[in-house]
Amino acid sequence: MGEQGPGGAKKTTKAAGSGPVRSSAGAAGKAVGVAASEMAAAAKKAAVAKKAAAAKRTAKAGARKSVPVKAAVKKASPVEKAAPAKGAASAKRSASAVKPASAGRAVPAEKAVPAKKSASAKQAVSTKKAVPAAKKSVSAQQAVPSEATAARVAPAQPPRNESHTALVRRARRINRGLAEVYPYAHPELDFENPFQLVVATVLSAQTTDLRVNQTTPALFAKYPTPEDLAAANPEEVEEILRPTGFFRAKTKSVMGLSKALRDDFGGEVPGRLEDLVKLPGVGRKTAFVVLGNAFGRPGITVDTHFQRLVRRWKWTDEKEPEKIEAAVGALFPKSDWTMLSHHVIFHGRRICHARKPACGACPIAPLCPAYGEGETDPEKATKLLKYEKGGFPGQRLNPPQAYLDAGGIPAPPLGATGATGAAATGAGSPAAGPPAPGSPAQGTG
Repeated sequence: MGEQGPGGAKKTTKAAGSGPVRSSAGAAGKAVGVAASEMAAAAKKAAVAKKAAAAKRTAKAGARKSVPVKAAVKKASPVEKAAPAKGAASAKRSASAVKPASAGRAVPAEKAVPAKKSASAKQAVSTKKAVPAAKKSVSAQQAVPSEATAARVAPAQPPRNESHTALVRRARRINRGLAEVYPYAHPELDFENPFQLVVATVLSAQTTDLRVNQTTPALFAKYPTPEDLAAANPEEVEEILRPTGFFRAKTKSVMGLSKALRDDFGGEVPGRLEDLVKLPGVGRKTAFVVLGNAFGRPGITVDTHFQRLVRRWKWTDEKEPEKIEAAVGALFPKSDWTMLSHHVIFHGRRICHARKPACGACPIAPLCPAYGEGETDPEKATKLLKYEKGGFPGQRLNPPQAYLDAGGIPAPPLGATGATGAAATGAGSPAAGPPAPGSPAQGTG
């Protein structure tokens, strides 16, 4: 072989030199393959561990407990999370470079671990923060029932283009509700005959029925008939009527109607609307009070309470008493008119006040379009109730038995002393103290 010359020797040298290169390259490739397979196995194991940890976190997070969340985070080590991605990346780099140095490139993966730890820490913190947030949302939901209870009663707004039939049904439903609340509703003026009722109704202008009821006993004891009052001394009548206010004008009215009854109707109160309105001081409202309660003839009494409530309930938008009377009268049968008036007026004096309605204590609140105009808190609204609904005396000194059976308290006579008397006599009486909260003395008419 050596005798073939320098060329042959060179070929032999090259062949000899090529052997170690091939063998070293094969060994390196084999080492890379082993490393890659080991890393792939580690990645597979880490993936399995990751799935198991994730399943545990999901199951324990459902219970919304912070401790199991921490345990799940600890079991899922950041290094194990980082291993699959980093191992796959280093395997790709080592295979492409085909150098043992690729093993050294795994070091940055170890340096990258703190970043992964911080990310996992943030994730754990966010998980911790999420748990209280979830608890807060649960407590808010637990608080909803109380708010929902307060908001359960929403204004019963009628449709924009409510038909007459729908209005009739809605109005009658409210009246039925009032009838259940006030089965004892009655005229709140004490009287024994039509003459006493017409006089008392005239005197009730610009004052409370209570004040009239405390004043008329002395008046009727001295002047029991129209003839007696017509012949009375005006100054003596004025002195008796002084507590009612506007006593000079009222004296002129009651003496004038007494003279008209004596001269034109034989000392008897007429039972017709057209005759009653001819009497001095008697208008349609007074006439309907007399007709409905002294003669049993249906009539609608449109006083200040009636006007306020029918507009709140959107029965009518009219503001003049006669137009209100016609509009509301068209919604009910004539036989219901008198008791309808009592129901509405009772409700206006006891619950549905002008300035501060007791919405939260109103039994017909679900039917009311104006719910929310007053106090909606039940406890606070209860303190606004008046007369028998608030535990205070009523306006009549001699109320019907049905009123007493329902827990009503008779009003004290004029000049009564003590807390009850002060509450009953009210403002305007020199001997009266400050009115009790929620008492009739606060002005309900």
